[in-house]
Amino acid sequence: MKDIHREVEKERSDTVTNFSFLETKPEYALFAPACMEAEKIYASAPAMCAVGCRKALELGVKWVYAADKTMQMPYKDNLQSLIHEPTFRFAVDSNTWGKFPFMIKLGNLAVHTERSVDKGDALVSLRGLFEFVQWIDYCYGADYVERTFDESRIPTEKVVVDTRKIKEQESLLDEKQAEIEALRRQIAEMAAQYTAGKEQHRQERTFTPDDLTEFETRKRYIDVDMKLMRWKFTGPDADVQEEYPVEGMAGVAGQKGYCDYVLFGKDGLPLAVVEAKRTGKDPNSGRKQAALYADCLEKKFGRRPMMFTTNGFETYFWDDQSGPQRKVSGIFSKDDLQKRMNSRAERLDLMKIPIDDKITDRYYQKEAIRAVCGQMTQGFRKHLLVMATGTGKTRTASSLTDVLSRGKWVTNILFLADRTALVKQAKDDFKNYLPDMSLCNLCTNKDDRNARIVFSTYPTILNAIDDTKSGNGRQAFTPAHFDLIIIDESHRSIFKKYRAIFEYFDAFMVGLTATPKTGVDRNTYEFFEMEDRVPTYAYDYETAVQQDHVLVPYYNYEVKTKFLEEGITYEDLSAEDKERYEDDFIEDGYLPDFIPSAALNQFVFNETTVDMVLQDLMDRGIQVEGGDRLGKTILFAQNKRHAEFILERFNKLYPKYNGTFAQRVICDDARAQTVIDDFKVPDKEPHIAVSVDMMDTGIDVPECVNLVFFKKVRSKTKFWQMIGRGTRLCKGLACVDQIDGAYTGKRRFLIFDYCGNFEYFREHKEGYEAREAKSLSENIFSKQIKIMMALQESTFAGADYQAWRSEIADTCHRQIIALNPDLIAVKHHLRAVETYKKREAFTFLSDGDKSELLSQIAPLVRSEEPDEFAKRFDNFMYGLMLAQVGQMPAFSYAKKQLCETATLLERKASIPQVQAKLPVLREIQSEPFWEANDLLQFETVRKELRDLIRFLDEGGEGPKQVVTKLTDPIVDAQEGIALEAAYDFEDYKAKVSRYVNEHGDTLAIHKLTHNIPLNQGDYQELERILTHELGSREDYIREFGDTPFGLLIRKIAKLDHEAAMQAFSSFINDQSLNQKQIAFVQKVIHHVEQNGYMESVADLQKPPFDKPVSFLRLFDAKTRALLIGAIQKVRENAVTTTA
Repeated sequence: MKDIHREVEKERSDTVTNFSFLETKPEYALFAPACMEAEKIYASAPAMCAVGCRKALELGVKWVYAADKTMQMPYKDNLQSLIHEPTFRFAVDSNTWGKFPFMIKLGNLAVHTERSVDKGDALVSLRGLFEFVQWIDYCYGADYVERTFDESRIPTEKVVVDTRKIKEQESLLDEKQAEIEALRRQIAEMAAQYTAGKEQHRQERTFTPDDLTEFETRKRYIDVDMKLMRWKFTGPDADVQEEYPVEGMAGVAGQKGYCDYVLFGKDGLPLAVVEAKRTGKDPNSGRKQAALYADCLEKKFGRRPMMFTTNGFETYFWDDQSGPQRKVSGIFSKDDLQKRMNSRAERLDLMKIPIDDKITDRYYQKEAIRAVCGQMTQGFRKHLLVMATGTGKTRTASSLTDVLSRGKWVTNILFLADRTALVKQAKDDFKNYLPDMSLCNLCTNKDDRNARIVFSTYPTILNAIDDTKSGNGRQAFTPAHFDLIIIDESHRSIFKKYRAIFEYFDAFMVGLTATPKTGVDRNTYEFFEMEDRVPTYAYDYETAVQQDHVLVPYYNYEVKTKFLEEGITYEDLSAEDKERYEDDFIEDGYLPDFIPSAALNQFVFNETTVDMVLQDLMDRGIQVEGGDRLGKTILFAQNKRHAEFILERFNKLYPKYNGTFAQRVICDDARAQTVIDDFKVPDKEPHIAVSVDMMDTGIDVPECVNLVFFKKVRSKTKFWQMIGRGTRLCKGLACVDQIDGAYTGKRRFLIFDYCGNFEYFREHKEGYEAREAKSLSENIFSKQIKIMMALQESTFAGADYQAWRSEIADTCHRQIIALNPDLIAVKHHLRAVETYKKREAFTFLSDGDKSELLSQIAPLVRSEEPDEFAKRFDNFMYGLMLAQVGQMPAFSYAKKQLCETATLLERKASIPQVQAKLPVLREIQSEPFWEANDLLQFETVRKELRDLIRFLDEGGEGPKQVVTKLTDPIVDAQEGIALEAAYDFEDYKAKVSRYVNEHGDTLAIHKLTHNIPLNQGDYQELERILTHELGSREDYIREFGDTPFGLLIRKIAKLDHEAAMQAFSSFINDQSLNQKQIAFVQKVIHHVEQNGYMESVADLQKPPFDKPVSFLRLFDAKTRALLIGAIQKVRENAVTTTA
């Protein structure tokens, strides 16, 4: 670094540049040379100037961290982490900080593609660097002078630039890390002085950040984003032209227009036109304009380009040759656009591509593939396959991939699963089915990421989008890189946090699941843009078992014990058990008279109950090896302690198995995956896997013949996923059970249910799905927004309340400012983020603002607070305040909880921090405190106690474990009573049609098809069938509106021929009618027979009744009236009821 200083001294001249003032400030030696060098080479190499600006920015940021004691070092010492650390970010002027992401992005771009950086870009970066240096001097400098950037001061003489070396070191100067660290240490020694002077300097001095117009800034960002996607604006191989002139706008000869951007392919033909709008405008306002430009370009070049409309925040893509416009995450790369353009000509008719029988040879798998292909050809981009566990979803997906690939519809595929084990399993399956395809498991980082099919978990691909760069420094996975995304077990991770993945990639999507969700906040059908219960294709468990025999049925044993069902009541125990109960449960002289059933298997473990379950399994479970060994079994346990207790009891009861026959599978165990892998091997131990959540879904073990439900399950999705662990065929397995004795080939699997799960799902077919979990940060932010809304009312107009509101607004604002716009999740909500980055946005919040903040911003924010207990208390106290404001019943419960918390803390008064807050703790438990019911007092309590809550953590896993041995009588037992079909995939309209056609002999339907009037009982039966048995009243209204039940049945079932002839027999037998009149009546009969009735007599004057002679001319008035009466009577018989 000293040599560098000598060089700078030699080169000094009388020329005053923008950064030359740094020569007289030795305290800035860490970053000054880098700044001056960046300005010096601007004229010779704008791209290298951008590299230099980025490096100078990094050194400047590190200088601030060293000089200012208020800065807290982030966990990573890289530039992105340093600028986003809240203590730094909020210290820097927001306008100045706002230029940093552009400088960093441009510097990264320049290192890898220097020709993409023009002088205008580099100048913006140089200005931003100058402004940051000015801010440093304003805060910490000894003799600060407010300066302005002057473009005319930039040196114009050309200098020799070693581009290769600069790119290698990503810096203009040959700095040594040791020298940089030495300078940082020198600065740190002066930190106290710099920090002390900062506040005084900021009060006495002025600093005015440079303010580019919004449109200039936004355009710069659009340009840089396009350059990062490999688009070149200048040079001999430039493929972007701005303000491109076209003629013949709107079909008017000679009328000119100017396209904002036209993107050209390697063949010199336009790939796409981009219409850019100002940030405040809806990008779709440019849709028609873009289409007009595309018309002109198509006329000129003979090929229609694709279209983008963008305002920098939102981007829409439209290829009107293949589908409607849709929102995308950004403008596509050149390679991706070229791929899309090529596919226009290359795509084959998918319905003519043969399905490879070597991959899929079952009829339903082929039907699923054809259903997706059919929907794709119609323009649909999202598809959902609902197929029972064990029916070959992965095999079907691989065959679909094969068809789409051979049909030239897809090139790159992403396969997503939510666990690394499932990713590995899927990749291994695809390798068997598609041996010639290149595959990559992204989770292992060992495979080629350019492979045709990439397998990944959700967090891994999300990190890859945000972080991963390919060899040339650009994102490895661009927005249009993948043509198809296959989402395994798509009922699980597609919501909330990982939704950003599907908003980033523009691809066809195919979801695979056996158990779709239909909840309010987690609806699988809604995600795939489908009607509830109408997937692209469905193949249910019942069909697979009963019709096709590709899965095995279950046989269930249901056992209820008194304790698991009702809990333990002291008074109901025998004298001997009461004595044992007293020994086990008395604590500090207190004996509970009742232990609720919910405590059983949570922290109260009864040896007798567990022994009964294990012995029942060993006695009645399906055996293998000629009945000598229990078949593979999964026992679903409540929690880690429950699983461990089960193992202890098993090993006590069956010591001959040496402690390895049964093993636990819990996420805390480092060997959990090894245990799962061993369980999959037929003759390898363990033969009983005691699982806590890890084997509920996704694990395929055909040899699994026994399932034990030793925990309550209330989620329908989870319950049927757990049942799915036993459904697979296992043809060569030699089994012995109490139903058929010995046999070969798995015929069934057994389910032992000790927790009333089957009974619950008989009564609650849809079960109970927990709502999507929110992070603590999201919950706290949301509650703070709601409190701010409440404090806007006149009741809280006082200065104290408004000061508190302002404090909350500052907190929320800081969290929004801290959001990193480079992260995909943030990018998708950038418009909202930019709106609320302005502090004045919080002056008054409307209901619309609240909705936007809660739905778009709250899921993004992250609290830097390391004390989780303090955050939980914040969340609790804000909830208490909102309950008080809204006068909700929850307030009384929250009050009780707060008083209990205060009591518990009082018991820890020996801790100095707690002792200091004893007055607050006592006040909380006083009547005056609750009579005052003052929000500000509650806020004071939150602040005073939040740091004490950690002292209540005992470091354990909950209540103290109690092991007892009491007689637990069986109160009920039954077996072999299966549940009804869990999922109904047939759409309501089809279901009604099928029912009507299959139940023609039902009295009400028979009457309608034979023109016999309905009575009230008939009508009520129809109502029951249509609005209860086959669906709901809402289903009926949605599909058929206000159509009367009878007319609907007639329309479907039609009118019996003889009944129709009878209704008009008086005309057929009328000797006075001529041949033309008889022919007319026959037309009426045919119409009524085929349609069930005639909707309106006005139809008699329309085709086919209007020729050869009209109704009015053909009949006299009396005959017309009689014929109309007969027609109306037929209709009335289907609508009105008799007594």
